Amino acid sequence: MSSADFTYDHVGATREPGSCPPGFHPLHVRTRLGEGEAVFRQGAEAVLTWELHRALGVGFDASADRAAPGVDVTVTLAGVVRAPCRVVWTMEEHRRAGWAYGTLPGHPECGEESFVVDRTGDGTVWLTVSAFSRPARWYTRAAGPAARGLQQAYARRCGTVLRRLATEGLEEF
Repeated sequence: MSSADFTYDHVGATREPGSCPPGFHPLHVRTRLGEGEAVFRQGAEAVLTWELHRALGVGFDASADRAAPGVDVTVTLAGVVRAPCRVVWTMEEHRRAGWAYGTLPGHPECGEESFVVDRTGDGTVWLTVSAFSRPARWYTRAAGPAARGLQQAYARRCGTVLRRLATEGLEEF
């Protein structure tokens, strides 16, 4: 995978929490999913297998069944706006699992977004959506702060949907 394919430098920067290259807008949304190992495992699996993204109600197509570096992903919004991306990193650790994708030519934004499920020392399970982005098309530039507001709303919706997926079928979380 060549970093030349991406529409931005700093490929992989979302792996470092709080990282935002100069000239980009940061995003950081953290949502509590529940508690316990079962919530973590279900949440992590839903993120790594695209179940979260398919449950969001957006068009979603991936070149593999599971997140892995180099997998191409296209998100389609409102049946019209196509957003091609490529997975730049994944992690599957004892208490953290997730991945990030970066924008490819044709995406309305330029940057990277990560989706990480983690289980803290007290057993609480969280989804953190982090990103850095800037407009890449005339219509995203024209949307200005409204485009960032939509990105915030999307990240919050990811948390709401993953909370449901991570606790489905569990009696107590």
